[in-house]
Amino acid sequence: MESPPVSAPVDTTWFTHDRFGMFVHWGLYALPARHEWVKNREKLTDEQYQVYFDHFDPDRYDPAEWARTARAAGMRYVVLTTKHHDGFCLWDSTLTDYQVTRTPYGRDLLGPFVDACRAEGLKVGFYYSLIDWHHPSFPVDGTHPRRDDAAYIEAAADRDIRVYQEYLHGQVRELLTSYGTIDYLFFDFSYADRDEWWGGKGPDDWDSRALLDLVRELQPGILVNDRTGLPGDFVTPEQYQPAGPMSAGGRPVVWEACQTLNGSWGYDRDNLDDKSADLLVRMLVDGVSKDGNLLLNVGPTGRGDIDPGARAVLADIGRWMDLHERSVRGCGPASYTPPPDCRYTRRGDRLYLHLFSWPLSHVHLPGLAGRVRYAQLLNDASEIVRVRTDPDLPAHNARMGGQPADTLTLELPVRRPDALVPVIELFLTPSA
Repeated sequence: MESPPVSAPVDTTWFTHDRFGMFVHWGLYALPARHEWVKNREKLTDEQYQVYFDHFDPDRYDPAEWARTARAAGMRYVVLTTKHHDGFCLWDSTLTDYQVTRTPYGRDLLGPFVDACRAEGLKVGFYYSLIDWHHPSFPVDGTHPRRDDAAYIEAAADRDIRVYQEYLHGQVRELLTSYGTIDYLFFDFSYADRDEWWGGKGPDDWDSRALLDLVRELQPGILVNDRTGLPGDFVTPEQYQPAGPMSAGGRPVVWEACQTLNGSWGYDRDNLDDKSADLLVRMLVDGVSKDGNLLLNVGPTGRGDIDPGARAVLADIGRWMDLHERSVRGCGPASYTPPPDCRYTRRGDRLYLHLFSWPLSHVHLPGLAGRVRYAQLLNDASEIVRVRTDPDLPAHNARMGGQPADTLTLELPVRRPDALVPVIELFLTPSA
């Protein structure tokens, strides 16, 4: 990764322990229901986009239900988009009229969200977009909905990013002084080096050094991501799974993969590219095995509901987490090499073998001979028998052989456990 570790990091213990959080992308774009970048993709003017502001009235908004859903899924922190790239604010900002109390809904959305998360024992996170396609001082660039409108670009030629900086910093001050302790802040995003977008913006445009100093002054213990263009407390691979533990300058960094249920962050009614619950559990486990977190997104509807499909898949994940939580929470990578199509996680003297596919009768674990005191399926605590194999026997013999001498072989039931990802809990010897 290009971002080096921060020089004076805050305590990330809760973050690397909890491992699993909910991202919530929600705003005006839930009404067109065609992706959160609909204003950009369809090159909508402010006047065309205004119809969604005029009709924003989420009468079914129930943040307590969101928080219960997150906790039941096994998530332990929730991050909400306070302002996305369209510039619309979910709180009663004193710095703009382009905010929720001016819509038909007419009430602050963030206060009830924060209270609901705290009531469920969840850490509270805010997302804030550095980009703002609505603000009159945000210079037009290659991400802007009016990027191909020559007359608009000419009229906006004298926009001063320093004016926008004051607005940006002022809004962050509002967010971090109005709702008590905030645990997590996700800025999004810098793109000065992105060739596909002309006029890209980075840390100088946001005055990121002063911005981060402000954040630390207001909330000393908050975790901040890496997207201001300066190093943060964690790095944020998006929509892909890293190949291994992430590092910078030869040193490990804290990381979190942010992932969607269907490729869209905001509510996208006609998007049917839904990931299955078993795939999402494998993604979570894969990340933990590489010392990372998973921030899994939902995009509530224009009325404020988490849609039925999302609720169903989160419920499935929750049922798996209910029985297998201790193979994720508080776990990290292990020094042993897992068999093919498996992942290890470890916590103290417990090693967890996650079987992404179910083998026939036996699984061979290199390096673990003599290092395991006991083995059991995690879902029901039923014993898994350890089998001795003779490395001197040829592999074609009816008695198992052909494995390295340090291999532990486990005898599995033929019938796969009824779990999205079966897990074997291995109790290690003190020297393992």
